[in-house]
Amino acid sequence: MTSTKAISPGERLAGQKINLRLVTLDDCTPRYEAWLADPEINRYLETRFRPQPLPAIRQFVEAMMASPHDYLFAIVESTSGVHVGNLKVGPINSHHLFADLSYFIGEKDRHGRGYAREAIALASAFAFTRLGLHRLQAGLYAGNVASGRALEAAGFAREGTFTAQLRTREGTWEDHLWYGLVRERWEALQS
Repeated sequence: MTSTKAISPGERLAGQKINLRLVTLDDCTPRYEAWLADPEINRYLETRFRPQPLPAIRQFVEAMMASPHDYLFAIVESTSGVHVGNLKVGPINSHHLFADLSYFIGEKDRHGRGYAREAIALASAFAFTRLGLHRLQAGLYAGNVASGRALEAAGFAREGTFTAQLRTREGTWEDHLWYGLVRERWEALQS
């Protein structure tokens, strides 16, 4: 892996309902801040454990922009051009050629439209064809059923469960589910 990005700042990965583009500092808005502060949106986000004011968001975005091992994408609605959430590929393990995948849809009125599934599919194609990765993986809270469905619809398989590994907001314990997709399976699904 080199330190240059495999996608230019203005380039879009085009889907039917959404597009992906790299997040920029212009995306660091009060709306983005409100997503991360909303208990419904952040229920399954690890960022919920500490306040996420705009300066912290900007610092995170700057770090992602500079990182050769992370790609932070804005999920943008195709028809309106509205930034509705984010998806991250990374950190990339350049020796074993795998990366984590994480995402959220920040606009509640856009939930249930298949945006996460399409974003996962676009990011998978990017990871396997442009980054040359061998594997993508995503971990989620067992209660995040919609996220599991989105991963499965994009070709990921549930590979494991870490029993009672994650603490919920309420202080109870929840299983940590792991999903994965390897390049060969992704290629077979493309034919």
